[in-house]
Amino acid sequence: MPNFQERLISLKKEKQVLQKEIADNLSISLRAYQDYEKGNAEPKMKYLIEIADYFDVSLDYLVGRTDNPNSHKS
Repeated sequence: MPNFQERLISLKKEKQVLQKEIADNLSISLRAYQDYEKGNAEPKMKYLIEIADYFDVSLDYLVGRTDNPNSHKS
């Protein structure tokens, strides 16, 4: 299964957004977001939730625990 970094890059490409757009939406620096994609840093829970919400996927999908992006929906 993909890891967090791979999933993040894939979701960004799917949604066709720039790193800067995501960073701005999360109110973090571009460098901080780039570090998430490179695997140089892991986001705090607050940002994991915000990233999952931004892409409308479950946390389990975001971190590679499931391949079902909609496991958070009833």
